[in-house]
Amino acid sequence: MTIPTSLPRLKGFRFPREAIAYAVWAYHRFALSTADVEDLLAERGVIFSREAVRLWVNLFASQFAACIRRDRPRPHDKWHMDEMVVPINGVRNWLWRAIDGNGDVLDILIQPRRNAKAAMRFFGRLVAAYGEPRVVVTGKLRSYTKPIKAITPDADHRAHKGLNNRIEGLHRATRKRENMMGRFKSPRQAQRFLVANDPISTIFRPRRYRLSALSYRHARADAFKLWEGYAAEISA
Repeated sequence: MTIPTSLPRLKGFRFPREAIAYAVWAYHRFALSTADVEDLLAERGVIFSREAVRLWVNLFASQFAACIRRDRPRPHDKWHMDEMVVPINGVRNWLWRAIDGNGDVLDILIQPRRNAKAAMRFFGRLVAAYGEPRVVVTGKLRSYTKPIKAITPDADHRAHKGLNNRIEGLHRATRKRENMMGRFKSPRQAQRFLVANDPISTIFRPRRYRLSALSYRHARADAFKLWEGYAAEISA
């Protein structure tokens, strides 16, 4: 990745935007630790500590994710919703995730329950943000039934686990990152990380099995150009 070094330096930061944007990209694009990112940039002659990577990720990843959400096209009217268990300090929490038919992440919410009230809260957030969907695909969890009928009575609700393979792939990626990070430390930390991680990793992972090699390279190049533009927008 190359980001123009002519970009103005962030006030109060010793390293250029190029190094900061690269560190945030590498951390979220790959299942890397902060020490791994430190080593990657050290090989390129940029020397800093792993704590600097942690600071940059906490400060700027959410800004990159907000830029991605702002510029993506209107969500598809077919939604996929699912939940996965996330142990935090020995307590079972539930990660609720929704994506559209194009694979773009609509929303993520960490909640302590997996019941109709939690489903109502999550689905209500989605409808308030994006309007009513045409189709909602969920797993077999019955807690989805009443909220979907109450909020969007005209939507076609399809409860079938086999139709949610796309979102299951995101769950596996989340589990991989969870293991790399040695578990999430709090619901707030998990929410902050995942809300940024999903949009960033998604734009750099187009549906490769549907693309030719040339099309995939074009999609990757477009993602890099977007990232360069977003690097110019971040602020301390």
